[in-house]
Order: sequence, then structure tokens, then C-alpha cells
Amino acid sequence: MSTPSDDQAGKPDAAWPRPGETLEVLPRGPAGRIEALLSAPKEPVSPPGFAIVCHPHPLMGGAMSNKVAYTLASSAQKAGLHALRFNFRGVGRSEGLHDEGRGETDDVLFLVDWMRQRLPGARLVLMGFSFGAFVSVKAAARARPYLQVSIAPPFSKYFSEPVPPRPDCPWLVVHGRDDEVVSYDDTVQILNGFDPPPLLVSADGVGHFFHARLGDIQNAVVPFIKENWL
Repeated sequence: MSTPSDDQAGKPDAAWPRPGETLEVLPRGPAGRIEALLSAPKEPVSPPGFAIVCHPHPLMGGAMSNKVAYTLASSAQKAGLHALRFNFRGVGRSEGLHDEGRGETDDVLFLVDWMRQRLPGARLVLMGFSFGAFVSVKAAARARPYLQVSIAPPFSKYFSEPVPPRPDCPWLVVHGRDDEVVSYDDTVQILNGFDPPPLLVSADGVGHFFHARLGDIQNAVVPFIKENWL
């Protein structure tokens, strides 16, 4: 992995990973530096695209090193996309303080713009796990992704605010039926309230963190991207 790049949003000529390489970047976001890992695909898809990957709840140990966040990024990379996973404000070397999803949404929107400056015209895929799934869906209304991927979205778990609007794009949700943190039945009920509902992949015998079952995520995400990349 290459060394960090202390980057600015207005510098599109900053360091860029070679095919198959992962580069540490430190763009300056709304609350200060954002610690992130940018990975380039070995075989880029056409037209080009990139994924922004959002990790689980910072106050519960969530970080971009989380294995589900890593699996999402590697799945995007395998599908031919650049993948940017990052630490929300207040996590790792990311500056700022946790903001209960509000400032975190601003972080996502900033990074979408940051990547669009570097890949003009590229399609966006927003991805997130748990808290990160909720934040990425919140960001979708302004970010306008080409695809949305949510793993165990906690629409009824942590937040008193209304469920965010449905992303205006194809949307994949993967949820374990034995999730001990976010109720699978609650998720199904909420998803059925969207018009149209997202594509739901239900993982039998799987809990919230997909222990020993990360392959279920990759096996759902990679085909979903490829089949919708028209």
C-alpha cells in the first residue's frame, strides 16, 4: 500500500493508485482531514465508476477496517470500480467529532464530489454497512448514485428521525435472517414500504456481522453491479 497523500478537494492532480493498488489519502473535508483508502481495480469497468463505502457505528467500534466494509470495497474493486473506504469524523486519523449521522452525511457528500473531480463522468455506487448503510441512503438524495448497496441497514435501530427517501436507482439490500443487532423482520417491513422495494437478499443463518459468511456479501454485490452496468 502506498504512503498517504495529504490532499485537497481542489487538487485533481493528486496521487492516484495504479491498477490493483491501494493508496492512503487524507482529503480535507468539512470537519478536517478524512482518513481514507482508495483502491483501483485491476480491470476497470466501462463506463468507469467508483464506490464510496461507509463503515458501521463509530461509537460501537466501527471503522473502515471493519471486515464488512472491507468486503464491500473489495467487491466493488472486483466488479471493476475504484473503491474509497474512509473513517467517519472522529475515527482513526479523521478529524472532527461524531455527529449522529448529520456531519457523517456531509462527509459522504464531500467525498463524492472529491472523487467526481478525479473521475469526471464516472458512475457512483454508494455502499454502507449498518450505521454506514443508513448514512449512505441519507446521502443518496443529494449524491444521486447510479447504484445503492446496503448491508443490514438499521432504519429502526438507532434513529428517531424519519426513514430517508428511497434512492432513485437500483438498490440492493443484504440482511442476515439471524441478525442480533438490527431486526430482520423490521427491515423487511420498512423496505416493503418503498415503491418499488429494493432487491433484498436474505442470508439464512447469518448474524449482523456476517461471521464466516462474508462471501454471501460478495456473491450478491458483484453480480448486482455487473448486471446493472448497462
